[in-house]
Amino acid sequence: MKKTLKKILKNKLLTQLFFSLIAAIVVTLVIGVIGVADRLDSLVADAWYQEPKALDGEIIVIGIDDKTLEAIGPYNNWDRTVMASALEKLAEDPENMPAVVAIDTVYSGETTPEADERLASAAEKLGHVVTGGFVTIVTKAIFEDGKIYFDRYYAETFDEPYDALKKVTTEGHINAMYDSDGILRHAMLYVKPRDGRTVYSMAYETAKAYAEVKGIEITPPKTSSKGHFYVDYSAAPDGYNDGYSLIDLINGEIGPDVYAGKIVFIGPYSVGLQDAYFTPIERAKQMYGVEFQANVVQAILDGNYKTEVGKFPQVLCLFLITFIAFFLFQKVRIKGSSIIAAVLVALGTVSGIVLYNVKIGGSGHVIHPLWIPISILVLYVVSIVIYYVRAALEKQRVSKTFERYVAPEIVREILKEGTENLSLGGKTCDIAVLFVDVRGFTTMSERLSPEKVVFILNKYLTMASGCVEENKGTLDKFVGDAMMAFWGAPLPQEDAVYNAVKTAMGIVEGAKRVSDELKAEIGEELRVGVGVNFGPAVVGNMGAEKHMDYTAIGDTVNTAARLEANAPGGKVYISRAVADALGDRIEYTSLGATIKLKGKADGFEVLDLTKVK
Repeated sequence: MKKTLKKILKNKLLTQLFFSLIAAIVVTLVIGVIGVADRLDSLVADAWYQEPKALDGEIIVIGIDDKTLEAIGPYNNWDRTVMASALEKLAEDPENMPAVVAIDTVYSGETTPEADERLASAAEKLGHVVTGGFVTIVTKAIFEDGKIYFDRYYAETFDEPYDALKKVTTEGHINAMYDSDGILRHAMLYVKPRDGRTVYSMAYETAKAYAEVKGIEITPPKTSSKGHFYVDYSAAPDGYNDGYSLIDLINGEIGPDVYAGKIVFIGPYSVGLQDAYFTPIERAKQMYGVEFQANVVQAILDGNYKTEVGKFPQVLCLFLITFIAFFLFQKVRIKGSSIIAAVLVALGTVSGIVLYNVKIGGSGHVIHPLWIPISILVLYVVSIVIYYVRAALEKQRVSKTFERYVAPEIVREILKEGTENLSLGGKTCDIAVLFVDVRGFTTMSERLSPEKVVFILNKYLTMASGCVEENKGTLDKFVGDAMMAFWGAPLPQEDAVYNAVKTAMGIVEGAKRVSDELKAEIGEELRVGVGVNFGPAVVGNMGAEKHMDYTAIGDTVNTAARLEANAPGGKVYISRAVADALGDRIEYTSLGATIKLKGKADGFEVLDLTKVK
């Protein structure tokens, strides 16, 4: 397993695919499965999906409001003659009666014969009256076949209209059930009392009766296994009520012009009657139950149903999108990632709204609107963090690499300018090149033990490299007892040539001090020859793909090496180019042009550096 993982991480494409897979799995689990953003998602879904629509005025609500309660008294003290008188008013003109009347309350059990008979008679005369039943739903432990399970929708009791009223009206349940966050988004098409019946909702029975009267067809909504379906609200609280009060109806202040041929809902419309719900269309204000019934009837009549897309296809879609997105984020720079993220967030947002409003297969579709946008934004932020972490690690790597070659202040300057200024393929620039070598080191190595050779070499090279660093040079390489350094790269230097000759003289002086120490310790002297040249050279990373060195090549470098090879111990040989660049800042003696350097066809003027001012 470890070998396989290492193999994957060595391949850039496989690495990107691997981390894309991990990122997609984590985000999908957190957002799609665990649902850490579900509350925010529901809030946004309600804001985007639910909005008031233009109403056709075919549904009105007459409320049992505070005005009615003040006129008649507390609702608990009413007898059934109050509602009977309201129905009698609606039936006064047989030619202008409502199409359907729905009473959003439960008249269960018998009271006084006179009141019960009057209400039933008024309902029969009016016709097309829907009355309410209520199932008490509880969570109950059920034992079956030696096993136990919990039924969250156990119908414990069923309160329904008394027999006389039930015979002349249509029964519809008035149950409502909040979602887990306390918002009423779903209606219950039916309930199943313990007697095995299926009792449809008041809203459905009302819409069905109205469709029969008007000669139109309706299609019942598709529901969950428990009979629930998502409601697309048409009106916010107070949207179906124009201030109509039950007492005004009883007193004859509401005429047939208001309700003729329409659906009339009568129900509690006062806070004290405790029949109000928080709904997705308006979270800040509760909607009375009778208004909720009106909204459901409107949705059924309009056939405006919404199918809630299952969790699995949404999770699968989320996984695929996040996998592709994170893979792309790794392939492009920040600007490209920003564009991709913006496009995917916009598409995720728009797709939710479009799917909700456009009917596909006979209905709109409800999806989690924030799953994709949130996931994309999270992965985008993660990719930015990774980008900067990689940049920091790269900066650290470059810093550590160059600190082996150059002074810390030069490293800081390189990083400040940006590593992109370092041409990996090499660039031509003017540099000062220094070579130094120990005279007679091979002979010395033959006489001494390996331990002593290493001791001498380390002491000398430590001194020489210290001189290079002190004078802001770039240490190129060690080759045995030889060392190469240059100035003017990787960044230009104002005084590259002067720093080079200053380093050369420093090494010669330092070699004398090291030689005195070595003579006292091991009885050996140390003498070095140094060569310095100035001119154009190619500087950059060179070598194999997996192993390269930052170095300089060219004739300038070769000449510096030849100068060093000809310099006696304790001497610094420089070229005319170095002398011309420094002028009177140095003192030297020309050895003439008759001295030939190895590899040069013509004589080359060699100068013996005697002093650096």
